[in-house]
Amino acid sequence: MQYYDAIIIGAGQAGVPLAKKLAEAGKKTALIEKRYVGGTCINDGCTPTKAMVASARAVYQAKNAPALGVETGNIKVDFKKIIQRKDDIVNSFRSSSEKGISKTKGLKLIFGTAKFSGQKEITVSLTDGGTETLTADWIFINTGAKTALPDIEGLQDVNYLTSTTILELDKLPEELIIIGGNYIGLEFGQMFSRFGSKVTILEKSASILAKEDSDIAAALTGILEAEDIGILTDVSINKVVHHQNQIKVSITAEKDRKVVSGSHLLVAAGRIPQTADLGLENCGVEIDDRGHILVNEKLETNVSGIYALGDVKGGPAFTHIAYNDYTIVYRNLIERTKYAIADRPVPYCMFTDPQLGRIGLSEKEAKEKKLNYKTAVLPMEYVARGIETGDTRGLMKAVVDVDSKKILGAAVLASEGGEIMSVLQLAMEGGITYDRIRYCVFAHPTYAESLNNLFMKID
Repeated sequence: MQYYDAIIIGAGQAGVPLAKKLAEAGKKTALIEKRYVGGTCINDGCTPTKAMVASARAVYQAKNAPALGVETGNIKVDFKKIIQRKDDIVNSFRSSSEKGISKTKGLKLIFGTAKFSGQKEITVSLTDGGTETLTADWIFINTGAKTALPDIEGLQDVNYLTSTTILELDKLPEELIIIGGNYIGLEFGQMFSRFGSKVTILEKSASILAKEDSDIAAALTGILEAEDIGILTDVSINKVVHHQNQIKVSITAEKDRKVVSGSHLLVAAGRIPQTADLGLENCGVEIDDRGHILVNEKLETNVSGIYALGDVKGGPAFTHIAYNDYTIVYRNLIERTKYAIADRPVPYCMFTDPQLGRIGLSEKEAKEKKLNYKTAVLPMEYVARGIETGDTRGLMKAVVDVDSKKILGAAVLASEGGEIMSVLQLAMEGGITYDRIRYCVFAHPTYAESLNNLFMKID
């Protein structure tokens, strides 16, 4: 049995930097990874999808260039070249991460599947054969999440795609059906529609983006439908079958039964934590009814010295949250600080085009909390920068506290929506009130400048 000061299970966006920093702090550290270094973000999530989104946006811009007085002629999408570019970027990021690990003294990278065989004991089924047993005082679980498969009759009998396997296609789908109208499904839907696929999105809720405010969801619905993307809501899926080289999805929508047919089916109806095979029953770590590892505000489980970081612990499933988990755990253990995850900001950005940048409370949440609030809404058609660049789709929206005049939250559905949202996030963190932003001097002409006009909407 090999003894280490620290063992990290999963080389994701929390696991890799944590392993390196612990080793640099003099801790003998082992990093266990069953697949690829970099986790979901580099291999199956942010990096590859945003690379492909950039290609899809180029198609859109080329098609709409005549409105700006630029004739582009026939537009050809080379799907194999798009995939190759994506793969090259992923391989570059992954190899860079692996090099950083290999150069770190005191850090051992082990490829294999980890399973607890005791409270502080882990047995690894090595990728190249054999097993290895490790023990440590500190153990960090960073195993992430995977696609959740809804209980749909016939689903297991068809060759469905997930957010991982769709990235492995070498040929563009002719007709793509997507189960799920949230962030993953919408990004892929718009992307493949722009590449040339006929896309139909099936959503069980009354609207896409069910957790967002209705005006935001309605605006994005209109944007996507204008690109000939089919969106069906309030959908119940009855059955999935494969028939004559087609996948047929039997649904009930608005009390009517119908069949949606396509060449490919993408399941994007949520994700579940990867805890089932960890052997947590052997170490006593508690999980909730969905399989997420339960942690306290310092990210420690009920077992002293065992921590969980990133998507596996539940809560906001974003790369930047996983990375922040690492910084909290590292600083608390090595620098003896007392940071906690409570009340930290949770910004996020969905990379449809236009982007949806979000921070803080939505109007829906402010209403549920019975806060004394007001909203400010500015359609992008009144934003000078949007008019000048030829993209007036979307809107800016902010929720403010009437009494303190502080910004409670914001949603920015706009070109560079994530960047505009980040300006408001900094204002929120700095306690800058909306009446100050109303008269703040921003550079002209920028998107951020229109925050003046946004807050002038409030009496």
